[in-house]
Amino acid sequence: MWVDRIEVHDLRNIRETAVDLTAGLNVFVGRNAQGKTSLLEAVALLARGRSFRTEETASLVRRGASRLRAKGVARSDDRRQTTLEVEVALGERHLRVDGKEVPPRSYHGHLEAVVYSSERLKVIRGPMRERLLYLDRAGAALWPSYRKAASDYERVLRQRNATLERGGADLGVWTDRLLEAAAELRARRGRYVERLRGCLRRGPFLAGEQYDVSLRPEPLGTQEEERLRLAQELHQTRNQERRAGRTLLGPHRDQVHLELDGQDAAQTASSGQARSLLLALALASLEVYREERGTTAVALLDDLDSELDAERAAAVCHAVVA
Repeated sequence: MWVDRIEVHDLRNIRETAVDLTAGLNVFVGRNAQGKTSLLEAVALLARGRSFRTEETASLVRRGASRLRAKGVARSDDRRQTTLEVEVALGERHLRVDGKEVPPRSYHGHLEAVVYSSERLKVIRGPMRERLLYLDRAGAALWPSYRKAASDYERVLRQRNATLERGGADLGVWTDRLLEAAAELRARRGRYVERLRGCLRRGPFLAGEQYDVSLRPEPLGTQEEERLRLAQELHQTRNQERRAGRTLLGPHRDQVHLELDGQDAAQTASSGQARSLLLALALASLEVYREERGTTAVALLDDLDSELDAERAAAVCHAVVA
């Protein structure tokens, strides 16, 4: 799948532009602050309805403008095409498919983008939540059931935390619901990580490096096993939770380990190696998507040559085009 044409109005420093694209590798070249990254951001906005650079989508609106609009034609390998459009203003977001406004659940799935950007190095070196979000968003892009599992868990977690904070008598009810939602999310996350891990191990290996990803605690075989394990853990920490007023265990507190040549990447990777690992994760995500869907996602590679030697950049370009 690729974007055939994109039109952008009032996004960051872009007042108005239209770009025709082709299947394969498209390269944007220019000086700093000319809008190259903003064009990639527009494609991501079309794919996901949100930016890969900020959670505040309204901040993308060009200064002095009241709203932004991005419109593009997504074309699949069998030549089917879908027109996607996103319009954003302060407090508003409109998503359209072939000219018809739709809710987010109906918008997602028409186009998928995998992003490499140096701004996403927080996945390697940042807080654990960034790694969990990276996995959950990638899994949700593949399977609506994964997206629902993640959404259900976040909703139940908020309710249980509110109950803990106020010392509510219905804690047992929300604990039962949390156990069900947590077991499903852990199981789905574990299956996605196994797929991602397999693709990482098959390469490409940038500069001969070996990459790996794993979860702690290690996933168990079934949802029922996950449920029983978490039930035991919550029973042991029930007094600490009541004192803290929040849920101390569960998928939101799980650990994602990223390794480079057998070492913890967050602790040992150089700047260039961290970028290599981030690229390897993006390429592995593309491969999982291709295996599952039988088609390709759009790869958005921003500032590829920044602290990346020619050998690694060439390997990435070859993998994307192939």
